[in-house]
Amino acid sequence: MTPRARFALRLIPLLVLIPATAAAAPQEAATAAADAVQLNLNYVWTILAAALVFFMQAGFALLETGFTQAKNAVNIIMKNVMDASAGALVFFIVGFGIMFGSSWNGFIGTDGFFLTGIEGQPESWTYAFYFFQAVFAATAATIVSGAVAERIKFNGYLVFSIAITGLIYPVFGAWAWGGLFNGGGWLESLGFIDFAGSTVVHSVGGWAALAGALVIGPRAGKYAPDGTPREIPGHSLPLAALGVFILWLGWFGFNAGSTTAGSTDIALIAMNTFLAAGAGAVLAMATTWIRGGTPDATMTLNGVLGGLVGITAGCASLTPGFAILTGAVAGVIVVFATYALEKIIDDPVGAVAVHGVCGAWGTLAAGLFAASGFSIAQVGVQVVGIAAAFAWTFPVSYALFYILDQMIELRINGDLEHKGLDLHEHDVRAYPEFIARAAEGDGSAHESAAPSP
Repeated sequence: MTPRARFALRLIPLLVLIPATAAAAPQEAATAAADAVQLNLNYVWTILAAALVFFMQAGFALLETGFTQAKNAVNIIMKNVMDASAGALVFFIVGFGIMFGSSWNGFIGTDGFFLTGIEGQPESWTYAFYFFQAVFAATAATIVSGAVAERIKFNGYLVFSIAITGLIYPVFGAWAWGGLFNGGGWLESLGFIDFAGSTVVHSVGGWAALAGALVIGPRAGKYAPDGTPREIPGHSLPLAALGVFILWLGWFGFNAGSTTAGSTDIALIAMNTFLAAGAGAVLAMATTWIRGGTPDATMTLNGVLGGLVGITAGCASLTPGFAILTGAVAGVIVVFATYALEKIIDDPVGAVAVHGVCGAWGTLAAGLFAASGFSIAQVGVQVVGIAAAFAWTFPVSYALFYILDQMIELRINGDLEHKGLDLHEHDVRAYPEFIARAAEGDGSAHESAAPSP
């Protein structure tokens, strides 16, 4: 073979490779562009979902205000503002690191404080993930507010709010969710299912609320001399209803946003969330109608929340039918748990029943009805997680409330409680025009809407 022929043979592979390379280059560029779009979509969806969860603070504030007396409305607004504000700061300083830092034996994070020293994550994603998780932490704190409403000193509540967002909630979160970032928790390693926080957020908040209500005691006049509970009506059911609708809206960010990815997975999650809330409302209404002869509006509103709390753990893994069943059972649980708990604690908004009890139910349901099939081992893991949440949260919260009570006497005394926390704690009334109008007339309408002067 001549030298020229040998040279021609060497060129043949190159002639084949050049067109293939030319075709691959645009394909690689298209793939890279699609990945960039998906990455940006993930950021946008996570931030939007976090904003929806943040808006839930308004829902909690309106719900709690409507379910309680007008003379304490300003105090309740102040508590909810501080849950988000002080909570965001303490979660930035210490809570995020405890929950998502490099894990020490699956129990607690050891770095990431002030969002520094975090390796393996883009800085921008750290910011987005912090924002999303910080509003979850604020939610856990706000659950406590409702159960201790109308009789706790503002400074004592503020200390506890900081403690739950900075320590109590993050520690359990590290056990169950630490692996979402750089850590990894012991409960998570067992296969614990709690997609968006029926137990991590809601039961933790509910058990802390139970501890606070027990330490502080009931509002004046809540119980008759024989121990029979008395109703203390809230001053505005429309405000409470608006709060529930805002919470319902925000819950789509709470559950679907927990994907932290703009993907098709959010469709099932959003639908399950919607269906469970509706089922909770219908069954709570039906239960009160059968039990008392009339459909109770307050219980129906809490039925919505019970259904939402219940589906939060399994929203990504249950079929729509089981989502409806989970919400329906939660709606019934809300009614009976509220009446049962009322015999031992004064919880003006039903926070313990809605968040603590329905959160436990929802976590169990995520194991019972998992789309992958029933597994007794999985149910066992769910029970372990439920028990661990109570075993950590309740005693620590009770001890902190007790210590605060010994130090500063958390309970507002009878006369000041009668006048209202707005005047005593903040020197302002939420509805000053009620007083002016009462002064012009006989004052009879004023007595049920606002505190005595």
